[in-house]
Amino acid sequence: MLVAGEASGDALGAQLARALKRRLGAQAVRFVGVGGEQMAREGVRSPFDYRQVTVLGFFEGLLAYPRIVARVRDTVALAEREKPDIAVLIDSWGFTLRVAQGLKRAAPTLPVVKYVGPQVWASRPGRARTLAGTVDHLLSIHVFDAPYFEAEGLATTFVGNPALARDLAQADGARLRARLAADPDDPILLVLPGSRRGEIERIAPAFFQAMVRLKVERPKLRLVLPVAPTVADRVKAAVAGLDVPVFLIEDDALKYDAMKAATVALACSGTVTTELALAGCPMVVGYKVGRITYPILRLMIRTPYITLFNIAAKAFVAPEFLQADCNGAELARAVAERLDDPDLRARQIAGQFAALEKMGKGGPDPSERAAEVVTEMLEARRSAL
Repeated sequence: MLVAGEASGDALGAQLARALKRRLGAQAVRFVGVGGEQMAREGVRSPFDYRQVTVLGFFEGLLAYPRIVARVRDTVALAEREKPDIAVLIDSWGFTLRVAQGLKRAAPTLPVVKYVGPQVWASRPGRARTLAGTVDHLLSIHVFDAPYFEAEGLATTFVGNPALARDLAQADGARLRARLAADPDDPILLVLPGSRRGEIERIAPAFFQAMVRLKVERPKLRLVLPVAPTVADRVKAAVAGLDVPVFLIEDDALKYDAMKAATVALACSGTVTTELALAGCPMVVGYKVGRITYPILRLMIRTPYITLFNIAAKAFVAPEFLQADCNGAELARAVAERLDDPDLRARQIAGQFAALEKMGKGGPDPSERAAEVVTEMLEARRSAL
């Protein structure tokens, strides 16, 4: 059983499914669970649209609680009906924690694995104890995770950050420039406003204000915007109302071409910032949560950074603009500095690469390592029966 509650988890679940097929044989393994389009292509038929459980923010979580509880019941009922040999719950803390608790009540002997742990080194360290009392094993994607969870008795395996294993060898910036009919010296701004509906509602307006301002000031600037399937309808509607041309991307291969081609990126905090760093793209990072959520988070967060490679570097390698500072004027100013200063871009790229090394770049493929652990747990369970 594979369970994911958002776009990044859907990608992780699909990669893990493919790795398990390679290990166990495509005809010898069957998947059930919850996921999106990518997992569906690997055989995971979700009983509901997984976007129903994609929630961002404390207040939004309270409003969505009845819906989340209902979807948790649906997921546990699926497990009771299909009787999987093992369950892997991917990221999405609030949803997957409740699924884990439901599975332990409904099927106490079912091994439950959490793939991606809560970032307890940044905030809410008590979650380590909560997770340890709920699942049997943690597959960690950060080198600094293990001590926090092992101290609570939870077996933890560092498998590596999937974003660090992203193969960009086939990505070609020239191919994207050809699609744009852009001259070699035309600057390109890559805009990535997020893959969650809450992110599009709160962050995209500031990003769009910044890119319109920059385009007006720099007519040769090309604007490129990858669209996540989870928010495609809203992004397309918003972009259609802008007075500047925007090249939309709905293909992953072309998105990575764009990362290679971009002069600068304006990115929502998340996995994409690591991918951009791997592609050698300097960036400006922005993020907003709900007005009620933010003061609560400020009390809990123990790090001044939100971008993973900034956390690894213990420095603002990429500038971060949060809440009120995440506005069109401030974002445009920071992007403009990088568009106009090639030396600044080069220094930032070098800093990003150095931070990626600290994060474990160059390690084994995370999906293969995760599949190895899951397979070992399956074999151990069969031996014990």
